[in-house]
Amino acid sequence: MRLVIFGLSVSSSWGNGHATLWRGLIAALLRDGHRVTFFERDVPYYADHRDLDALDFGGELVLYRDWSEVLPKARAAITKCDVAIVTSFCPDGIEAGALVKDSRARSCFYDLDTPVTLARLDARLPVPWLGTDGLAGYDLVLSYTGGGALAELRGRLGARIAVPFYGWADPAIYRPVPPLPHYVALLSYLGTYAADRQAALDRLLVEPARRRPSDRFVIGGAQYPDDFPWSDNIYFVRHLPPAEHAAFHCSTRFALNITRADMARRGWCPSGRLFEAACCGTPILSDRWDGIEDFFEPEREILIADDTADVLAQLELPDETLRLVAHRARERVLAEHTAAHRAKTLIELFETAPATMED
Repeated sequence: MRLVIFGLSVSSSWGNGHATLWRGLIAALLRDGHRVTFFERDVPYYADHRDLDALDFGGELVLYRDWSEVLPKARAAITKCDVAIVTSFCPDGIEAGALVKDSRARSCFYDLDTPVTLARLDARLPVPWLGTDGLAGYDLVLSYTGGGALAELRGRLGARIAVPFYGWADPAIYRPVPPLPHYVALLSYLGTYAADRQAALDRLLVEPARRRPSDRFVIGGAQYPDDFPWSDNIYFVRHLPPAEHAAFHCSTRFALNITRADMARRGWCPSGRLFEAACCGTPILSDRWDGIEDFFEPEREILIADDTADVLAQLELPDETLRLVAHRARERVLAEHTAAHRAKTLIELFETAPATMED
């Protein structure tokens, strides 16, 4: 198949979780013989932190400055493709959506930020990546969030078909590797700063670090404010390119996962970091949210913490217990949640259900 994607970013992982996911999925699609073109608006904050200049395996990355400039090329690409996908947070999502839905290609919207989309509706705010017709007119809507969110996409935004399309990890990048001294820590957290995660981050990392001053804790990510409650034993990596994610995870005894408030509230929204850390063979300590047991079995494949006391207790677990938990989680990801699994599912959705989408 020929696929055209209009997305937020694949060239820069700075401050977003989309790029790493797309790189793994696109690589898997290309390895399977499909063709992929990714359109990305060339904005300064991603250009200044670009960590990918071209797609491997013959994929095409189109960087453009404004929609009018790229429109002829976008229109030409869509006329030759089988599937055209628009994503949440695409800067030109409304314009790209209109173009895609008016084409002969199978049209698809992939909401990688479903709880954000629905939260904006709750607050009666516009959704910048959707036009006034919402999701009506797309042949298929994929959602990074499952559960009750799928019915909301159909009932509130007019999606004809909405199916979950959860996160994944690329084992070619996320795998056990030797630790690096500057990442070594008892507990690490990798993620862009978000105000609605801060309370959980305080409970699950900042306060445990305060109570264990002789241990080292590490945070990696972007956009952390000057008034973040740092302590002498919390070390900060300002921006961590995907090429170093595996070493980051493999250098720590535990990887902490914290879910954004909107995502935790609706459930069934596993962060890609969960699959990545598990694929690296690092024990995961996560906050609690509905549906987590559909992806990892608590206490067997993943450890759960609700508060500081839970974290401090889990930090005392013996090495053998942690080794087994990490091994089981890695096996689960390799069996169910790799980029190759998602690439196969994506193609099957368009190959096996054309009649449904034409009803």
